[in-house]
Amino acid sequence: MTPSSPWHGRSLLLAGAIVLVALNLRPALSSVGPVLNEIMAGLDLSAAQASWLTTLPVLCLGLFGPLAPRLARIVGTDRLILAMLVVLAAAIALRGAHTPLALFIGTAVGGLAIGAVNVLLPGVLKRDYPGHAVAMTGVMTMAMCGGAAVAAGATVPLMNRLDGDWAAALAWWVVPALIAIVAWAPFALRGKRGGKAGGVLPVVGLWRDKVAWQVTLFMGMQSSLAYCVFGWLAPILRDRGISAVEAGLMVSVSVLCQLPTALVTPSLAGRARDQRLAVVLTQCGTAIGLMGCMLAPLSLIWGFAVILGLAQGASFATALSLIVLRSGDSHIAAHLSGMAQGVGYSVSAMGPLLVGLIHQQTGSWGPVAGLFLAIGASALIAGLGAGRRRTVGARVEGHASTA
Repeated sequence: MTPSSPWHGRSLLLAGAIVLVALNLRPALSSVGPVLNEIMAGLDLSAAQASWLTTLPVLCLGLFGPLAPRLARIVGTDRLILAMLVVLAAAIALRGAHTPLALFIGTAVGGLAIGAVNVLLPGVLKRDYPGHAVAMTGVMTMAMCGGAAVAAGATVPLMNRLDGDWAAALAWWVVPALIAIVAWAPFALRGKRGGKAGGVLPVVGLWRDKVAWQVTLFMGMQSSLAYCVFGWLAPILRDRGISAVEAGLMVSVSVLCQLPTALVTPSLAGRARDQRLAVVLTQCGTAIGLMGCMLAPLSLIWGFAVILGLAQGASFATALSLIVLRSGDSHIAAHLSGMAQGVGYSVSAMGPLLVGLIHQQTGSWGPVAGLFLAIGASALIAGLGAGRRRTVGARVEGHASTA
């Protein structure tokens, strides 16, 4: 299906289903940080063990992401997305079992499912909205940020209403996943969209391409900061004397502030001559926001949380836009998405892990601030290369060109 406009008839219904799917790609991750202290106390976890809890889903995102295009060639892109939504729902439900094993397994399996859907959606947008893929990237990114914000802000109030049961609060997020399954199923199971015709063709030359690696490293480094925020910003704020509810709300508001920039950034980036200015602005804004949240007086933190959210929403949207803009067609987009999110998330998983390890060794958040600045600088360097106006030098196997 290649509609001329994304806002008519079946295309509008498909866009709604994509939004519902995207809404579920962050709650399993952003719901943990606000109740991490309660999890550590309830399961007697050390800071190092807790760091693995925040790292594991991101690592699984990266490990499974590159396999998604290969599986999509066998079962079809849309059916694979549906299957992964079912797996995600089961993984979220498992986390309600109140045991370390269930929590870690559910978190890991959920990361695998999210990783596959993360990789496949940009190719779906390039395939079904060829003239509006960048605009739809903004819509998808906004939905992802919205899901993250709601989960970050609502998990602690849910826990309080459930008599302090953090496991039940985490498991509650199975509800939106079930809604997404119902919404996506008609598109996945109907006609050729669900079969191999909806799959992804092989691509050659991608892993040797410099631009592809620059896109990948930018995705990884900016994602590393995002998952550090999801997993550790609330505990950092709580250690600074902010209550659990206010810390969760602050993270939620920060992520909510990602929505407007996530929506408009892809269109602005697509119209620009290149995306290097967007890279500079987003990484500088992220650094300012993070340093303010960690070091500024408590009376000013709300303002820095807003800056952080605006910058990170634009940063993530820029990273996803680069996948679309640097790709010649939907097949290359799917494979570049797999590479960028697979390798990128594997690299980014080290960020949350290092935060926990550094804090446990030093007993301070000061060295963690230095880690954040180093990650941000790496994102800036990679992004300046990825932001140049060019496409990756890969081609669909058997095709002479992808242009």
